[in-house]
Amino acid sequence: MASKKEAADEVTRCPECNSGHLVRDYERGELICEECGLVIDDQFIDLGPEWRAFDVEQGEKRARTGAPMTYTIHDKGLSTEISWKNKDSYGKSIPTRNRAQLYRLRKWQRRIRVSNATERNLAFALSELDRMASAMGLPRNVRETAAMIYRKAVNKNLIRGRSIEGVVAASLYAACRQCNVPRTLDEVASSSRVGRKEIGRTYRFMTRELSLKLMPTKPQDYVQRFCSELKLSGDVQAKAADILKDANKKELTSGRGPTGVAAAAIYIASILCNERRTQREVADIAGVTEVTIRNRYKELTDKLGIEIQL
Repeated sequence: MASKKEAADEVTRCPECNSGHLVRDYERGELICEECGLVIDDQFIDLGPEWRAFDVEQGEKRARTGAPMTYTIHDKGLSTEISWKNKDSYGKSIPTRNRAQLYRLRKWQRRIRVSNATERNLAFALSELDRMASAMGLPRNVRETAAMIYRKAVNKNLIRGRSIEGVVAASLYAACRQCNVPRTLDEVASSSRVGRKEIGRTYRFMTRELSLKLMPTKPQDYVQRFCSELKLSGDVQAKAADILKDANKKELTSGRGPTGVAAAAIYIASILCNERRTQREVADIAGVTEVTIRNRYKELTDKLGIEIQL
């Protein structure tokens, strides 16, 4: 037996006036005859255009089934929302006598979306997470990962006795490490409302309690971003990567701050490629002191045998 959709597709002429002028009204889900106004089908479904998909995952991504579920919203984006427009499902304006009722429905809908203390905590924390991620210019996958880490902390009751902002900042820092989008504690602290010390303490506590396996950041992870901010060419970036590769082989990077080593390698590479940047410029971008760059610079040039003409 054919479905209603298949039956509607088969109809090419109006059964009432035999006209071929049929209109598909996707807003109301109806198949209507343009000549006599007969509604042939009142449950017409818009399946959308048949997108080309070359695998199952691509087909799922292109399916038109509304907004995807997201962990960055406290209810995962699944709850309904009453629109601020005073119009019904047919697009007609709501009568004035019913607008007070619609206002009350809208108000209670907002209230029941956040019904208990846990949801209130999540709603506040995830909005704070989104604010920090936007200020730091972090991509979507980092935000989703940070939201998942925060939800795990809530489920394990790790929030008790700690500030929400501190746990959010620690979750975001851990997500950056996990997604290979390195950001220093100072950068996270500058976008947060809590200090660097509290973020570091909370981060260490969470990694221990949640068993997060995070590898230490490497100097190579910072090279691309620092070069981009210093407006250096790809040649400088490639040269800095080669310097760090040689330094890693000789174990010159172990026990030293990755940002300082990366900054020194970029400084050396900029001189070798005739795109010189001052130590102050590199230090400001990397978030380290000029003394640190000078110390790392001397170590790298001496141990790797790099000759620089100043």
